[in-house]
Amino acid sequence: MFAAERRQLILEMVRANGAVSLRELARVVQTSEVTVRRDVRALEAEGLLDRRHGGAVLPGGLSREPGYPQKTHLAAAEKSAIADLAATMVAEGDAIVVGAGTTTQELARRLARVPGLTVVTNSLLVAQALAHANRVEVVMTGGTLRGSNYALVGSGAEQSLHGLRVSRAFVSGSGLTAERGLSTTNMLSASVDRALVAAAAEVVVLADHGKLGSDTMFQTVATDTIACLVTDEQAGASEVASRELDALADRGVQVCVAAAAPPVVPQGAAAAAVGGVGAGLPFPGQRRPVPVGRSGVVR
Repeated sequence: MFAAERRQLILEMVRANGAVSLRELARVVQTSEVTVRRDVRALEAEGLLDRRHGGAVLPGGLSREPGYPQKTHLAAAEKSAIADLAATMVAEGDAIVVGAGTTTQELARRLARVPGLTVVTNSLLVAQALAHANRVEVVMTGGTLRGSNYALVGSGAEQSLHGLRVSRAFVSGSGLTAERGLSTTNMLSASVDRALVAAAAEVVVLADHGKLGSDTMFQTVATDTIACLVTDEQAGASEVASRELDALADRGVQVCVAAAAPPVVPQGAAAAAVGGVGAGLPFPGQRRPVPVGRSGVVR
């Protein structure tokens, strides 16, 4: 790929995602991080993007939110692994809230197999994923439809959550830092996410490695409120993301890392390895990131 074509692709990725790590850019354009870093410098010199924390962002510092079609293609394998692991934290008969997002949509698809579950959500995509599930009750908030992410927002959504109490909230966002916690780019979405979180005894954040170290405009969940972060194994390969994981763990957030592929387990040992793990993952207080396989097996 010629430099001009490579740089155009990098620019398109940043425009779609708001913020992209050098590692992710290198993977997509199929070249080294050294080459990508050189391309990012050249694009920054033209004023087309900004370098920041081992990646690239749109000019102006705070990243914007991409539309739903773009987000579905970003870190798809990582989101799938995160959803697999997060689903093991939900048990039969639980009552939970699930926020809007492509990662939470993946989680909802897996929750369709959990009997006796009650899911409160403001996301049409989450509700659609659970619409035909047997013995799963879906409770939707009121509100006004925000078309870019198919979520209900506004005072109607927030008021419908008043007085609600559930065991756990699963939420995502646009960025996550140890300093500010989870954040998003839209004020209305942030306000509803805060109401969702306020209804839960524990908060689980689902964030792929590309969101770690990214800070966006509106805070939704303060770091001290987050019981657990579920992220993907690419986070350990990025200096910025790895540093952020350590900082989050030092603040008392349990960090669970989901492998993108199932771990190789001898057939005879599989039942013993999986037994007792899953919905019983501890909360909170793990002081260092815990690598966890797709099935929930601690490696």
